[in-house]
Amino acid sequence: MEGTMHLLAHGGMLPLYQPLSGEKTISPRRKGVKQGVLLMLIGAVLVPLLGLFSSFAPFMISRAFEFFAATAAIICFIGGPLRMLFAAIFEEGARQHQFTPPPTYTAPVIPAPQARVTALPPPPINSAGSWRQRPQTAEIVQPPSVTDNTTRLLDKDPKTD
Repeated sequence: MEGTMHLLAHGGMLPLYQPLSGEKTISPRRKGVKQGVLLMLIGAVLVPLLGLFSSFAPFMISRAFEFFAATAAIICFIGGPLRMLFAAIFEEGARQHQFTPPPTYTAPVIPAPQARVTALPPPPINSAGSWRQRPQTAEIVQPPSVTDNTTRLLDKDPKTD
């Protein structure tokens, strides 16, 4: 409704938004996307490192490093994109804009219409003299119907032919 109120208040012109000068804060949406990317980058470093440690460690400690590597892979490579998706869909974007009224608009002055000069002669004042009355169509005799003509043919006596 706020956008509609601005449109109505400024004669249908869209408002121009400019960021406030001074402090810049990160929106929750951007912050969430950055967290997801950071989680994926940490996973890209941590999972191979844990895999490397598990290959050089003794058997029991190797199992622990394998478990931590698998857990880190799931958390980082599934959790990172899910965090970015959640931030992109559900978190609020940046809203630090200040309303700047649109530039004023003055309507151009249209000069008064002058007398038009035409190439055609002026129309006659009384053009009713060339008008003729419509014909009376009620006086025209309607042709007989097809059934009447057929009935007359059936009424004729075949012996007279």
